[in-house]
Amino acid sequence: MRYIDLRLVQPSWMLHPMQEFIREGDAVQYEELQAFSVASDAGIEYVLFYVEGSRDPYEARLQSVDSVQWYDITPVDDASFYAYIRQETRPEDVTWRQAFVERGLIVTLPIVYDEQAAFYLTVVGESEDLQAMVEAFPDDIDVRVDAIGEYDRRHAPVAGDLTDRQFEAVEVAADEGFYEYPREASVADVAAELDCAESTAAVLLQRAEASVMERLVTRHGRHDVG
Repeated sequence: MRYIDLRLVQPSWMLHPMQEFIREGDAVQYEELQAFSVASDAGIEYVLFYVEGSRDPYEARLQSVDSVQWYDITPVDDASFYAYIRQETRPEDVTWRQAFVERGLIVTLPIVYDEQAAFYLTVVGESEDLQAMVEAFPDDIDVRVDAIGEYDRRHAPVAGDLTDRQFEAVEVAADEGFYEYPREASVADVAAELDCAESTAAVLLQRAEASVMERLVTRHGRHDVG
């Protein structure tokens, strides 16, 4: 059983309105598609997102999307929330999803979206099916293969859990001395190098650190300490 890690960047005409909202604004720093299902009604799907960003502008934009039939927002804290959505499947989405059809492939969750609405996913299946999928994506989609191999998430590279922007933030932080003791740089210094808001830099670093620590504990954690 093989896997492939992909980064997909869709052209503007193909973007879901909420992806367009993420790409064009700065209200969302991070988003995960954590679950989805297709209803028995033709062309209807349910999706569950975890979002780090500003809730009010996100909800305002969600209300204006024609394909969204209803939604429920559940706050986690002041800077994050869940969005549970029932929506119609858009023709633009069918266009790129055709690459997966009838190939016996499984998309593992979560699917991660960065602040540019690029998304990262892992797909599991046979080698020939994975290759056929990559070749079947529309030419308009920028497809980057980040990793490929035998599927074993226990040994996934730690850095592979980070988006490009998260990795860039950690790299800048290390270069600036953010991780030195005592610290030689602040979050504001990292934000200045990244040319982003201080709050955005903080979220990028926190998310990256959380991913790395979770992977480290999963791979090397000691569960027999009593």
